[in-house]
Amino acid sequence: MKLPEEGAQLRIFIGETDAYNGKPLYEQIVLKARELNLAGATVVRGVMGFGADSRVHTAKILRLSEDLPIIIEIVDTEENLQKLQPFLDETVEEGLITLEKVKVIKYRHS
Repeated sequence: MKLPEEGAQLRIFIGETDAYNGKPLYEQIVLKARELNLAGATVVRGVMGFGADSRVHTAKILRLSEDLPIIIEIVDTEENLQKLQPFLDETVEEGLITLEKVKVIKYRHS
């Protein structure tokens, strides 16, 4: 797959314990992105954060959180990323979704 130089980055901010059909939501989103043949997806686990409810989630030793922040990042064309939107509308009950333009420097696979 070749990506154009001008692409888009979709970021989905959810909680680690968010689930869909009994499985982690971040896993379901990545599998759906793969099913839609998007260029790729990465899941990042945060060590600290807060959302709309202002409740702090942290990985500090004395106060272990079971709901750390999760960010799923997907880069592709904006048109391709829009294919994921209906699934996100159905599955992301709480969280934040952003879309921004990015300049793709290099995208290769063997």
